[in-house]
Amino acid sequence: MTADRLCLHSYWRSSAAYRVRIGLNLKGLPYDIVPVHLVRDGGEQHLPEYAQINPQQLVPVLQHGQRLLRQSLAILEYLDEMWPQPPLLPATARDRARVRALAQLIACDVHPLNNLRVMQYLERDWGVPQPEREVWSRHWMAEGFAAFEALLQHHPSTGEFCDGVAPGIADCCLIPQVYNARRFGVDLTPYPTIVGIEKACLALPAFDAARPERQPDAPGQTP
Repeated sequence: MTADRLCLHSYWRSSAAYRVRIGLNLKGLPYDIVPVHLVRDGGEQHLPEYAQINPQQLVPVLQHGQRLLRQSLAILEYLDEMWPQPPLLPATARDRARVRALAQLIACDVHPLNNLRVMQYLERDWGVPQPEREVWSRHWMAEGFAAFEALLQHHPSTGEFCDGVAPGIADCCLIPQVYNARRFGVDLTPYPTIVGIEKACLALPAFDAARPERQPDAPGQTP
């Protein structure tokens, strides 16, 4: 890896890593993937060498030269500040506040409740069976999507994407969560605006290349 080469510590099915892959692709930035398997042998994120990189023992971590960047939303804003074009955030403070709120609705309120470590805790410490864990996940995703859909519908800034005619940080967060919703069998019929934005996003090469199944560590892929 060259001195300033971007290197993403990622897991193919991690929603947070998926967000960052989309952002990197939208910026047209080349990067290397370092797979961190979150399940095998109890989870490689818990190994001492990875805990030195990220004491939270989570992915993603973006390495830029000697800098280690953590937390997906912070990484996406770092990318936007370092490489402003094309922008992930709108031009005005009012519009930036709106899309940050949308992004945080997913990243801070919905995703943490169906995160892998939460599911593992419910199973390991509370003995919650898989069907009940899946009901839990579907409930909180549906709650979040209902709010997200309401914030999008009829808002003048909503366009083909969450904010106008170009994808940004809110779309980076939304699409991985829709992927999770489909995995868990969430009925997306009540959220036509979200489904329309998903279709527009996945038609773009930046989103298509970031799909979990296209990652080098996905099952069936050649390393």
